[in-house]
Amino acid sequence: MTWRKSTYSSGGDGDTCVEISESESHISIRDSKAPARATLAVPTRSFAAFTDALKRGLWPEA
Repeated sequence: MTWRKSTYSSGGDGDTCVEISESESHISIRDSKAPARATLAVPTRSFAAFTDALKRGLWPEA
């Protein structure tokens, strides 16, 4: 797997980063501070819908 770091991950010293790895069927997501721990895998289409909703401001703020 090839992992790439999110350009939106940040922190005072860059320690709050998310990484993703893409395949034809799914997107895997992991915490860059703990790469050996569990990853989250979601279908590619679902991840695309999620990121599109974020870009359009449709995700509720906490």
